[in-house]
Amino acid sequence: MPVRMAFPKKSCNLKVNSQPIVTMRLIAVILFLFPLLSYAQTVCSPESRGRLESILKGLSSEDLSQKSLNDLNIEIGLRFLETAYVEKTLEIPGDEKLVIDLMGLDCTTFLESVITLSRLASQNSFFISSYEKELEFLRYRGGTNKGYPSRLHYFSDWIYENEQKGILKDITQEIGGRIYENNPYFMSANPKFYPQLVNADFVRQLQITEEAISHRQYHFIPKDEIHLHETKIQSGDLIAITTSMTNLDIVHVGFAIERQGRIHLMHASSGSMKVEISVKPLEDYIKSNKSQSGIMVCRLEKPNR
Repeated sequence: MPVRMAFPKKSCNLKVNSQPIVTMRLIAVILFLFPLLSYAQTVCSPESRGRLESILKGLSSEDLSQKSLNDLNIEIGLRFLETAYVEKTLEIPGDEKLVIDLMGLDCTTFLESVITLSRLASQNSFFISSYEKELEFLRYRGGTNKGYPSRLHYFSDWIYENEQKGILKDITQEIGGRIYENNPYFMSANPKFYPQLVNADFVRQLQITEEAISHRQYHFIPKDEIHLHETKIQSGDLIAITTSMTNLDIVHVGFAIERQGRIHLMHASSGSMKVEISVKPLEDYIKSNKSQSGIMVCRLEKPNR
């Protein structure tokens, strides 16, 4: 992602032997280089940058002070309706980069893009550099990109890590969820599907992650019980759809959105190949898919950093 910055003009009155001036120049050079080093780890097309700038500018011109994070998730999510569904946009060759792609979204990158924008809007921070920082904080273990294994590949791990960061709260148990047996190992067992996993050390690190996930306690609401707890789900809540497949944890994600008294799903759909709101209510949507077993529900927390 290119960065345009203006160098300060040289003054005719500066003295070569002036220690304060030399020090100030050194500090200025360091401050100039630091964001460049940050952006060097980011991949963003001119089209995506233009769209991001447009969204940030639009949000900065609105009065969002009375809106909750759930409200912001819906308002911002709606701006992405009809955006093309494109999978594997994060899987680029070489070292792990922070990919910003708003022109083509899969279910997870749609969710991450909206959450990042909602958190920025709630903090009145409308800079691309802030977006980059927030997205990295959300997407990676510990909030920092330390290579491919540090990306939160399994969404149940994504939920756990981002709850530890204070970004969200997993409310599944408190609204009626049951214990979810969660032992994912698909990635380490199928490295052939992931070009980066030719690196055996990456596979070993993923196995450690999978082991950690299996020792945590997760909850889910079975799809046959969603109607019992639907009124406790709010528009803007995060929805993670669980699976009956024993080697995976989550197969789809999106946002809850209320339509005519029922909860639907706003998501990037591989069926329609675009961001949409499900025609069927969430419960009926899940019941129509045999491999989908239920849902986890999370709610964003107010940023405290």
